Amino acid sequence: MLLELNRLTVPAGQRVLLSGVNWQEFETILDELGEHRAARIAYDNGILEIMTPLPEHEDNKEIISDLLKALLEELDIEFRSLGSTTFKNEGMTKGIEPDQCFYIQNEAAIRGKKRIDLTVDPPPDLALEIDITSRTHPSIYEALGVRELWRFEQGKLQINLLQNGKYIESKTSHNFPNLPLREGIIHYLKQSQTLGRNKTMKAFRAWVRELLKTSSQ
Repeated sequence: MLLELNRLTVPAGQRVLLSGVNWQEFETILDELGEHRAARIAYDNGILEIMTPLPEHEDNKEIISDLLKALLEELDIEFRSLGSTTFKNEGMTKGIEPDQCFYIQNEAAIRGKKRIDLTVDPPPDLALEIDITSRTHPSIYEALGVRELWRFEQGKLQINLLQNGKYIESKTSHNFPNLPLREGIIHYLKQSQTLGRNKTMKAFRAWVRELLKTSSQ
């Protein structure tokens, strides 16, 4: 690559677009950027986006992720969260790094694996994107077959379910049916900003337990 990417600085909240990037160049760029970095990438048919999130972006990501983990624990569902792992498929010429992702129904299929290869392994069951400074790339997630995509934007949570290769907005989650998560997640996310993380997590767990208790009666 003529561009020395290790010398490239992307200010927080900004993005860089590179066009005409072939697959080998994409792989080289990933190697040059390394795994331990703040920047996120998205690659779609030769167009590469490199974006560095703002602190607000990361804070929302962490809280929503923690709420999801707490929910899965309360439901006693085994899961694996892989953060911003790079998911790519050369045959589709697409690659993406979600803000957070979860293997839930397919957790057993990738349990213990150090590398995920989408040519043989299933994609995540749920991906989370925080749309504060970046634009989500639903077409990439659709192509890779991610069954559920959550998008947090302008204080609202959008749940998208994959149907016939396209995302359809839904009021409920495929992974957590019958739970009012669109409203619940946002309520406790806002609460964390005044109550603090730990007290919010305790309150959220109590809310989930009450929902489960009510549904079982």
